[in-house]
Amino acid sequence: MKRIVITTALAIAAFAGSAQAATTTTITGLKNTGVGTSGSTDTSYKLTAASSDTTIANTAPFISYDNQWPVSPWLANSVDSKWITPTSSQGQTFDAWSAGTYTYTLSFDLTGYNAATASFAGRLAADNAVTVKLNNQVISTAAGFTDWTSFNAASGFVSGVNTLDFVVTNWQQNGGNPTGLRVEFGTSSIAAPVPEPETYAMMLGGLALMGVVARRRKGKAA
Repeated sequence: MKRIVITTALAIAAFAGSAQAATTTTITGLKNTGVGTSGSTDTSYKLTAASSDTTIANTAPFISYDNQWPVSPWLANSVDSKWITPTSSQGQTFDAWSAGTYTYTLSFDLTGYNAATASFAGRLAADNAVTVKLNNQVISTAAGFTDWTSFNAASGFVSGVNTLDFVVTNWQQNGGNPTGLRVEFGTSSIAAPVPEPETYAMMLGGLALMGVVARRRKGKAA
């Protein structure tokens, strides 16, 4: 009897202690660009062409091919990420007479987590320039497609659906003027959800039931 009571008490204490520990997990939903088959749409990102001299009907960007221009001079694609472009023709010329803007939106859900503990870091490149917004607040800017630029955030998250907008500006050029985006996430972290009070009640009930069963077995054995 004493052994059962002590074991149950220790289990409850261990459970409560683990719930209060500051455990963390990675943020689900932070997707690199171009994860999928070249030539297909990248459904992790939503495309909005706010200003372009070309009508773009699709609402998701396309994943580029490794060995087709402008990949080189663009950074080479890798197994981790690839360039995404507004249309299936990755070398298509845009914005001959004025600069165009193309917004690639990534959404991720932090429901059930403590948004104040969230953070991430990554790197990106764009043809030609990009402004990064977390929930409509600018967190980074970059320009260039031959090298990476780092970006990160440790605040500005909300409990629920968050949006990352990568607003790419393609500068005016009459010919040979493609545009694209490349994003890779390196690290991310957020505090793991703390069990609800109902979970504690279920745990206690289960441990109590185990104690009853153990006592009955001990009584029958005697």
